[in-house]
Amino acid sequence: MKKKLKSKYDIKQMRISGKITANVLEMIKPYIVPDISTEDINKICHNFITLKKKAIPACLGYNNFPKSICISINDVVCHGIPNKNLFLKNGDIVNIDVSVIKNDYYTDASKMFFVGKVDKKNKLLCKTTRKSLYLSLACIKPENKINNIGKIIQKYIENKKFSVVKEYCGHGIGKKFHDFPHILHFYNKTNNIEIKEGMTFTVEPMVNTKSSYVKCMNDGWTVKTLDGGYSAQYEHTILVTNNGCEILTHQKKEKIPKILINI
Repeated sequence: MKKKLKSKYDIKQMRISGKITANVLEMIKPYIVPDISTEDINKICHNFITLKKKAIPACLGYNNFPKSICISINDVVCHGIPNKNLFLKNGDIVNIDVSVIKNDYYTDASKMFFVGKVDKKNKLLCKTTRKSLYLSLACIKPENKINNIGKIIQKYIENKKFSVVKEYCGHGIGKKFHDFPHILHFYNKTNNIEIKEGMTFTVEPMVNTKSSYVKCMNDGWTVKTLDGGYSAQYEHTILVTNNGCEILTHQKKEKIPKILINI
């Protein structure tokens, strides 16, 4: 399916939305401590998005998802549902996934947080996942192929002896939450759509310590690793520019520039 390219107006609005999404992930960090419930984290984010930023949490009600953000802990790969009876504990690794709508435009980002003292291997998992995302952004430029993104991620992750989840992918985004193209995080030769200036999409590798296999729980949302291995994810919303890309959800203290010149 043909991917609709963004206009200058679209891009301006997505920058506004992207900044809000980034601000949520910056704001929540001090609250990621032992003994806080994931429902309390959800409430803090919901109030920040709606009251402070006058935006809409995109997850809330999306296909009947019951909360405003996703919180995925340890062996939860993605789509963890905040719960008043689920508390963070020392040693946890936590993904917080935030999507907002501002002026009818969606952006989407997630990152990992450490709770207290975290095991070295789990820290390495998170660092490796983030690095795979950053490395893949260097290939995003007009006329390159979408499948180079997954090729770079898969090679880096497997060289580090971790595995890439294949059931879930990045996606086009803009006035729709999930749009074309699909951004796979592993190499697939048929996923060879040409990257064009004005595309906006997410790159969001999910990486496991053990096998890549996952299972969906009975709530219909929570996805866990099949073998109990831990999982990490980092995500950004990306704009393709005439000579590279711009990270629309770039946060303070990122170890990568907001604008990448890739030509």
